[in-house]
Parts: sequence; C-alpha cells; structure tokens
Amino acid sequence: MDFEQLKHRLPQEGKLDWIGIRPGRREPVVPAQEVEVIAGTGLAGDHYSNQDGNRQVTLIQAEHLQGVAGMLHRDTVDPALIRRNLLISGLNILALKDARFRIGDSVILETTGQCHPCSRMEENLGPGGYQAMRGHGGLTARVVQGGTIKLGDSVSLVEWIKENEE
Repeated sequence: MDFEQLKHRLPQEGKLDWIGIRPGRREPVVPAQEVEVIAGTGLAGDHYSNQDGNRQVTLIQAEHLQGVAGMLHRDTVDPALIRRNLLISGLNILALKDARFRIGDSVILETTGQCHPCSRMEENLGPGGYQAMRGHGGLTARVVQGGTIKLGDSVSLVEWIKENEE
C-alpha cells in the first residue's frame, strides 16, 4: 500500500461518548443523552447553532483528554470544561480532517477546521490549561444531514471532501 492509499484509509469506527450543549456564552455546558442535529444549523439548543456555518458542531477526542489530564497532574478532565459538543473515542478524529463522517444512522457532518483552545481553558482547567490543550482542541464541523444522535452511536468515515494532506 502506498502513502496515498494510506492517507485515504480509515478502517476504524469510533464511538460517541459524551454530548454537551452550550446554551449561552459563558453558561455551563449541559450534558445530554441525545440531541437533535439540524442540517445547516447545528445542535438544537446550542448557542453556536445557526451562527457560523463553519462552527456548527465541535468535537474532541476522548483519548486526548486523558493526555491533557496527565499534563495537568489530574486523574481526569470533565469534558464539560473543554466546552466542545461531542466527545469521540476509538478513532483519531484528526484523520477526519477534510472528510464527511456519519454519527449514528443518519447524521452526516463535514469537518471545517481545527478547534484551537482559547483563554477559557486556563480559566476552566487552571494554570497551564491553555498549554495542555494546544494540539488537542479537536475539530469544527458543519451539519450536512440532520437527525438525532445519542450516546454510544458509531462514528465512521463517509467520504473525503478534498485531498487529505497529512
């Protein structure tokens, strides 16, 4: 298998471990068991919904939170403190860059970029929180096809939308 084939190969399937809704700016994140995902808009009840087509949904990798916790000398990091919508495990979410992917039976998201940490990480995680999150902030996505997602749903590649350069 050559390098080009490797870049476009993603046999792993991930799992949706946590859902968080941000009802308003600086308001606490509300965990959910399931959420309606609206095409072209985002997650029902989230304050980013329908504001910016490139940041309708944010995702972070569960395994990265373990690393962040270690850098901060903690056992765990509560995903609500990171202020992302979806926590995904079992799949390198950076491999979904430049791709469309499915969550559950019907929802399709398209990555739009990386979700870099902000100064809130220092506030939420304590001294060093911003630096611990660098490189682990996750991805932003827009909703291509809506539906309902719930904890435990699978996450899998649908198609590449442009050349995956990494």
